Amino acid sequence: MKNIDKTTMDKNKRGTKSERDGRMWNFQLMYSGPTDPQIQKDVEQAARKVEAFAQKWKARSDYLTDPGVLKTALDEYEDLLANYGTSGNAGYYWALRQEQNKSDPAVKAQVNKLHEKEVKLENEIEFFLLNIGKVPPKTQRIMLGSKKLEPYHHLLYQIFATSRYDLTEPEERIMNVKSKTSHSNWVQMTSRFIAREEGVVLDIDGKERKKTFSEALELLDEPDKKVRDSSAQLIHHVTEKYADVAESELNSILENKKAEDTLRGYGCPDLPRHLSDDIESAVVDAMLETVEADFSVPQRYYRLKAALLGQPSLAYHERNVRYGVLDKKYTYEEAVKMVTSTFADIDPEFSAILESFVTNGQIDVFPRKNKSGGAFCAHGLKISPVYILLNFTGSAQDVLTIAHESGHGINNEMMRKSQNSLNFSSPLSTAEVASTFFEDFVLEKLLCDADDEMRLAIMMMKMNDEVSTIFRQVACYRFEQALHSSFAQKGYLSRADIGTVFTEHMSAYMGEAVTQDPGSENWWVYWGHIRRFFYVYSYASGLLISKSLQSMVRQDPRSVKSIKTFLSAGSSKSPLDIFRECGIDIADKGFWKKGVEETERLLDDIETLAKSLGMV
Repeated sequence: MKNIDKTTMDKNKRGTKSERDGRMWNFQLMYSGPTDPQIQKDVEQAARKVEAFAQKWKARSDYLTDPGVLKTALDEYEDLLANYGTSGNAGYYWALRQEQNKSDPAVKAQVNKLHEKEVKLENEIEFFLLNIGKVPPKTQRIMLGSKKLEPYHHLLYQIFATSRYDLTEPEERIMNVKSKTSHSNWVQMTSRFIAREEGVVLDIDGKERKKTFSEALELLDEPDKKVRDSSAQLIHHVTEKYADVAESELNSILENKKAEDTLRGYGCPDLPRHLSDDIESAVVDAMLETVEADFSVPQRYYRLKAALLGQPSLAYHERNVRYGVLDKKYTYEEAVKMVTSTFADIDPEFSAILESFVTNGQIDVFPRKNKSGGAFCAHGLKISPVYILLNFTGSAQDVLTIAHESGHGINNEMMRKSQNSLNFSSPLSTAEVASTFFEDFVLEKLLCDADDEMRLAIMMMKMNDEVSTIFRQVACYRFEQALHSSFAQKGYLSRADIGTVFTEHMSAYMGEAVTQDPGSENWWVYWGHIRRFFYVYSYASGLLISKSLQSMVRQDPRSVKSIKTFLSAGSSKSPLDIFRECGIDIADKGFWKKGVEETERLLDDIETLAKSLGMV
């Protein structure tokens, strides 16, 4: 499969009209359709390439001593991952098709069949990086000092740094095979049980209607308190119903993780996350401690929100309720025009990338039955096109979502141009920086077009996002730490144990203005974040870092060159080194404090505006 020039592609390869005009994904960037014989050819070709690589290098050891031979081996490994992977574009294609229709059994079958093959092929080449990690320290220094290996220096540094936690090849194969049964299947079981639940709740038109669990969650943001409370009762009912199931599930995955951590010799449960994200534990700790020390900021925000809503306090389920009326609607074309124009003001290259996504049908725009909810940006192999999923309904938040997901897409395209496939990724520690960087500039555009009352509503929406992204995720991280610590001590956690710890950490950041109403102690039951183990810090760190980059560009537009350097860097250097080149020291607590202070200034501005309007 050759690389795709999406901007000059022949028109007869641009799919249906619905795909071309941006309403749905144009999969003809990869295949003509689900029966395209090229799909199976790609799977077979990937298998041949993996097997050929394994056959060539499995029995050899010269690449472990000679930098020149290692360069050849890494070049071939890089080509394998860039162009073939373990299923070509096929695995990516079927995974995306599943997001478009979550209930299609034929698509699910294809995804499951390919997953089994991919795990088998991944195991075939497991030996390669494991063997590199076992070279003695003296040889490691030679490899890291070799100019021949310069494109792979940081990769090698990471391999050497983490190799102490590697198991033997047969053990690593077992770990790969059992990951689905020991973790994924448990998590999916709980989420599937919850997803199919429904009940009667009060809808926004004042009538009772049957709603799914996810639809009830959406109604929690409604201005009408009766609608919120009715929806919360359904959520309380469902989480209570499955709390025993979730108790067994969570204990099982905690036990599985504890066993794996013990086998590998990790000293603490969050260390594997930091290693995989290429970030020092001290940096994460500095961010957590700084944010936690300023929990007074979200507590003050919730007091203000309760006052603006005319309530003495907010129930737990009301923490995200919208303030004010954001009834202005945007067509998709208007939203894209606004976002594109904003990107162009920062740098024309950014707007050109977004325009190519729209032109080539790389954005699936509108909600449909069985389509995955929310929004995301996906990329597969280095040769694979980026695809963005939206559920656009025309709200101001939807405009910001276009900017957010396009930021991820721009990050991917900048990396694609600059990095080899082994550096073609954003570690989780930096993944949310690009998205929030671009999103906030579009927010400024929305504020410029608003009167004072709408400005207050938009600013409250933004403040709510920042509280949820920074302070709530830090509280969640602390909740996770407490869960793993308690499990290690007790050996098993009852649903009541988990609920008590959950309530304690949610109360810590929300304060007395948010009451922990009966039933809210079970809301951990559906919270997927805690099943992915310690990744939530990246939301907080990403937004705080992006605030610094935004400030740089506002003060000096020429500093966009540093932004491009970051966006292009991928995993070629550590986040600490990448941001130091941008003039940012993420190891410094003072840096994180400045970001929190910017959020506090936003709250100051909101209070000033609310007082001027006589709202408080």
